[in-house]
Amino acid sequence: MKVIAERTGRSRWVMSFAAGLALTALGDSARAQWTQWGGPNQDFKVDAKGLAQTWPDGGPKQIWKRDLGDGYSGILAEGDRLYTMYRADGKETVVCLEAKTGKTIWEHKYESNPSSIHIHEFGDGPRSTPLIVGDRLYTIGVAGVMHCLGKEDGRVYWSHDLWKEFEGNILNHGYSSSPIAYKGNVIALVGGKGASVVAFDQTDGKVVWKNQDFENSYSTPKIVQIDGEDQLITFMAEEVIGLSPNNGDLKWRHEHKNQWKQNVCMPIWHPESHILFLSATEAGAKGLRLSKDGDKTKVEEAWSTRKAQFYHVNTINVGDYVYGTIGAMNPAFFAAINLKTGELAWRERGFSKATFLHADGRFIILDEDGQLALVTATPEGLKVHSKASILEKVTWTVPTLVGKNLYVRDKKNILALDLG
Repeated sequence: MKVIAERTGRSRWVMSFAAGLALTALGDSARAQWTQWGGPNQDFKVDAKGLAQTWPDGGPKQIWKRDLGDGYSGILAEGDRLYTMYRADGKETVVCLEAKTGKTIWEHKYESNPSSIHIHEFGDGPRSTPLIVGDRLYTIGVAGVMHCLGKEDGRVYWSHDLWKEFEGNILNHGYSSSPIAYKGNVIALVGGKGASVVAFDQTDGKVVWKNQDFENSYSTPKIVQIDGEDQLITFMAEEVIGLSPNNGDLKWRHEHKNQWKQNVCMPIWHPESHILFLSATEAGAKGLRLSKDGDKTKVEEAWSTRKAQFYHVNTINVGDYVYGTIGAMNPAFFAAINLKTGELAWRERGFSKATFLHADGRFIILDEDGQLALVTATPEGLKVHSKASILEKVTWTVPTLVGKNLYVRDKKNILALDLG
């Protein structure tokens, strides 16, 4: 580990106090910021109002557009700044942009080459989305190099090489999991023996705990409450697991295999029904009913189907249904599935594999061909209001929405659109 800042009790207090003060000052607007993978609540939903009901034929008004670089990292937005990652000229780069213009405020460049088994066909850029906590920015690159940077100026506070230090299993499509925050820690998936999941102190990067022996895959963990208990839920290479976020102890495990060990799509927790929805290529989708039985967690497979295979896309839960594009290979279908029963309500052509978000009662879809669409989806069907081609293939990054401004990227460009 490379440490630039020493840990002190006062520095931890200042970070926590500053973050809390900022949230208090911003009030409802704080929830509109996009500071982690999946948005404000890690569910790809934004509390936005007053968006346009339709768009012109050419799509929403473009605010700005600029070159960026290779990569699929999501775009974070906070205040008047944007943060993301890319690769260019043989270096990995963390970049901070001016939200109004797209101009670079600062960059942190460093040497970090993809692994020797990396599949170059899909690019060598970073896949993981950064994380903002207080005045810090946490990033993980394509080869598992993790940094803690100052949000204002890109100053390096500490770093880790996850694959080398913890002997994590190397992924041939690159490290893709995004870090998450819990209490005073930042948690990352690694996949090493005794270090499947590692929690680092946010201030100085020291290991708070490391645990388990599962191989890592490409998904991102999330914190959910099961009968009042916080659990860290995450896909690994051949299973979905629940851990204590305080020490990494295993609460439960449920097998979910495919021949490529590629579990990508982040599971969805539906607290009303106690159903955990999960899906991957080949193995299909499952609904797991989770409940506490004393100190143990009871896991019951409520249903299973291979009709819904969500691959390297995101899914969104609205009511009792999960929406998204199914199909590991082309053709893809935009579909709705009942998470309580596993029944497929409908599937519609018209989009290639897509990422999307939910805002103002509608979905904003961006498919891998660069088509942006505004749709209404209900258990009864899909209605497309507007569709326009705005980016080049391949477009695999989830859109980011703050207020009425939408930020999107492909492998070459990043642009801002006005949805008002």
